[in-house]
Amino acid sequence: MLIATLLLGLVIFSVLWLIHGPRRDAGIVDWWWAGGFAATAWLEWLASGRGGGLQLFVTVAVTVWAVRLTVHLVVRHSRRGGIEDPRYAAMRARGGPNWPRTNLFTVFWLQAVVQWALAAPIHAALLHPEPDPLSPAAVWLASAGCALFVIGFAIEWVADAQLSADKADPARRSRLVTTGLWAWSRHPNYFGEALLWWGLGLVGAAASGLWWVLVAPAALTVLLLKVSGIPPLEAVLASRPGWTDYAARTSAFLPRPPRPLRPG
Repeated sequence: MLIATLLLGLVIFSVLWLIHGPRRDAGIVDWWWAGGFAATAWLEWLASGRGGGLQLFVTVAVTVWAVRLTVHLVVRHSRRGGIEDPRYAAMRARGGPNWPRTNLFTVFWLQAVVQWALAAPIHAALLHPEPDPLSPAAVWLASAGCALFVIGFAIEWVADAQLSADKADPARRSRLVTTGLWAWSRHPNYFGEALLWWGLGLVGAAASGLWWVLVAPAALTVLLLKVSGIPPLEAVLASRPGWTDYAARTSAFLPRPPRPLRPG
């Protein structure tokens, strides 16, 4: 089943790659980012033939998260009116004339492999027998994981809703969002994303007894902080009016009250 879910991801991302060529829009790769996790969860849950409480939680939770995030990403993409996401546009400019072909490996298939690897908590929870009954330690661990998922999901949802509401005004689409959760963190949606995946990691560990699955949320956090999340996005945002002051007073990731700006 692990190989089957990886192959499914490669096939679907290959189809998106074929679609992206005539459109000159690699941003559509994100359309299957969340959906791939939900597909993995359902395939593995159905294949396992098991119905433990934690397995059901993981399947439903990942599905709800995936549907919400996919709708958000598709709506955001449609509002650009066919203009490629600036992050992928920058990659296209750096990649030269061969990039529309080589990005099958460097963007689309890479995302398929990363998606499959980061789904380790899902694999662990759904492909391993859930202890019955759970040990007291596993109950506490699973409870903490469920709570983290719900909190992270709520933070990401609210942050995305605030961002969408602000960007719905055409006059504000090129401006920074600096109110609500965005006054406490420059990337509250990424913080919520990391938090909910740490929650899934704890649930996966509790359901399977495999502590190594926590490598997945740790890797996701590093990707958000250092690789594909904050750095390329802030490279685009840095040119917008007010960025210097906003970055000086606002935490990059962990939410906290904004710092007062020093006079002068």
